[in-house]
Amino acid sequence: MNKVAANLAVSETATTIDALVTPALLLDRGRLERNIQGLAERARKLGVVLRPHMKTAKSIDVARYAFHREPGPITVSTIAEAEYFAGHGFRDMTYAVGISPASAIRALELCRRTGIELKLLLDTVEQADVLAGVRQAIGVTPSVFIELDCDDHRGGLKPDDPKLLEVANRVVEAGANLVGVLAHAGESYTLSTRDALVKAAENERSASLRAAETLRAHGHACPIISLGSTPTAHFAENIEGITELRAGVYMFFDLVQHGVGVCAIDDIAVSVLATVIGAKPEKGWVLVDAGWMALSRDRGTANQQIDQGYGVVCDEKGRVLEDVIVAQASQEHGILAIRAGSGKSMPELPLGSRVRILPNHACAMAAQHDFYNVVNGDSPRIEARWERMRGW
Repeated sequence: MNKVAANLAVSETATTIDALVTPALLLDRGRLERNIQGLAERARKLGVVLRPHMKTAKSIDVARYAFHREPGPITVSTIAEAEYFAGHGFRDMTYAVGISPASAIRALELCRRTGIELKLLLDTVEQADVLAGVRQAIGVTPSVFIELDCDDHRGGLKPDDPKLLEVANRVVEAGANLVGVLAHAGESYTLSTRDALVKAAENERSASLRAAETLRAHGHACPIISLGSTPTAHFAENIEGITELRAGVYMFFDLVQHGVGVCAIDDIAVSVLATVIGAKPEKGWVLVDAGWMALSRDRGTANQQIDQGYGVVCDEKGRVLEDVIVAQASQEHGILAIRAGSGKSMPELPLGSRVRILPNHACAMAAQHDFYNVVNGDSPRIEARWERMRGW
């Protein structure tokens, strides 16, 4: 048995975290449940459909916590995710990435093969023309959202762009079903006050409504108005006219969301377990066996009020070690140090001791691993091992 297979076998049979080969991805079930229930209850009070985004979790076991009965509506970020969740009984999905010719073919082939509805996203007449050819070749009528740009964050059309009607008309001419408009308030990730987040949520809502009203005035029904970002989903005060919310990282949360003001540190449900492998006392460093291959290179907190390095460090039970961060990361090494300007001293972390490292970006950290080791609170017991899907 090679070393990789041997390490995997050890982790598969481990019943407590001290038996895990590190670095290892941990998922706190109690925090996961609390986070999922929190946004589900908020959506119920707002009277909108919640369409969870599975790009963070990429796991049927996590998805089952979001839907206690039959599988419900979800959002996916890759066609591979759509194929995976279709194989687990999910029938109503939105692929929230603009289509290419290749992805359109795979998406409609999946619809033809399984009978699911996979709503697609576009913002150009060229994409609508691609769909026309694919629809004719495969014999499946696609359902389509027009992507909106509500805050100059990424792709999509402005609500008052004359191309909005041109694209909508071409979608219908292509023989597709125009189901509505979809927006993502990505700039909300750069904010940090309640007033700013409430304003961003209202801008997302009002921009989407303006676009829908334009389409409806020209004969397009536009039944679905879909908004999506974890910050705006949590801070929207007025949701009138909106039919669904999309969010994904809320299931796990992370340090970026904490910096925005969406969650507390104690809400963060994922971490990487690492082992101390050395120290350089003269530099105030402790070395662990989790580098950017385990934590990701994401430095999303660097532009926030508090820079968390490559992650906040906790002890083995998940208790935050005050002002200890992963200050540097190479491929397989993490360097723990006291945050600059803190005045604190590095706690005793002898060789072989374990720490948990909280993510800047939960999606990116989880993507480095093949499965979750499910724990609950500070208990060392591993309750389950949940596999993650990967690929595109």
